[in-house]
Amino acid sequence: MSSLLRVIDANIDRASEALRILEDFARFLLDDKELSSELRTLRHQLPKSDHFLYELLAARQSSRDVGAYTEDDPDTTHRDLPSTAIANSRRAQEALRVLEESAKIYSDTSSLNPSVFQQMRFRIYELEKRLVLRLLRKDRLTRLQGLYVIVDVQILHDRDIIGITQQAIKGGASIIQLRDKRRTGSESLDLARTLKHLCTSSNVLFIINDYVDRTLACNADGVHLGQGDMPILKARQLLPIDTIIGCSTSTLPEAHDAQSSGADYVALGSVYPTESKEQFRLAGINTLQKVSQELSVPLVAIGGINKTNIVEVVEAGANAIAVISAVTLATDVYQATQDLVSRINSVERYNASQNDSQMSSADNANKDNLLSA
Repeated sequence: MSSLLRVIDANIDRASEALRILEDFARFLLDDKELSSELRTLRHQLPKSDHFLYELLAARQSSRDVGAYTEDDPDTTHRDLPSTAIANSRRAQEALRVLEESAKIYSDTSSLNPSVFQQMRFRIYELEKRLVLRLLRKDRLTRLQGLYVIVDVQILHDRDIIGITQQAIKGGASIIQLRDKRRTGSESLDLARTLKHLCTSSNVLFIINDYVDRTLACNADGVHLGQGDMPILKARQLLPIDTIIGCSTSTLPEAHDAQSSGADYVALGSVYPTESKEQFRLAGINTLQKVSQELSVPLVAIGGINKTNIVEVVEAGANAIAVISAVTLATDVYQATQDLVSRINSVERYNASQNDSQMSSADNANKDNLLSA
């Protein structure tokens, strides 16, 4: 029975550690109160009777564990957040299965109940899905930066849309959005699927403008909604948890409303007068600056942006810069994209060097203070 207690002890520890990692991911990385609470409740369902825990401690023989890791055999596998969540979910599930089977052998049913471990294991299957999809959405949002190219079918007319998208991606675009108000049905969906494949193979985000159904059908990374489109809360109910939702705004109150409604990112425009839309509301660079200071979600600037003013937009606080004609109507799409990306990166390098300089100055000041003390 002592050997069985060692098995139980090891797997209670495994399950507890794995659940704690998942709980902290939900709590601190996602700020998801409901999910973290559910994981905490599961963790607290593990055996906690003092008398039983004393028995487990007495049976523990860590130094004699033939399967223990050594310094020569560390687990140094590099993982991203979603894969780490999957690994720890599987760890908890496996541990609970061992506890379930061990509980059938162990004589004291008051300390171990097989059905409890079974219920916990099946609950983790569902929580794993929710947690991983939320983390995938968070991962996509970290990539929402740089040049955001909108491929507008109506503006491009009969130009080579696929070729233009390929050149924009090759030139360094981080996000591609398909705006297709002209085509319907399978024709539009075929184009969306083709562009989605191009983006996925180059690790570029692909976003559909307006249409939640097309977003679902081609498994796009996100959907972008206007003020008159489907409400964000309704779209969130229809879309998978990992799909990001953006919202167009023109004023500070609209930006706040979009964020509070659950938008993953906010687009503000038009920053400058634009010819890409027959009717537009001018937001201006000052509004962009205010929104960047007050919102916590990523901010996309759009409207009339080109190589002469893009630096000003980046300096105003935009995370990503959306353009249409400046890239897609250019004679050389690849070169136009490269030029804009280069200008964005030059501001980022400048800001980074300024931060490094300020940190260095602060360090020197601290050293001087210590020496004079």
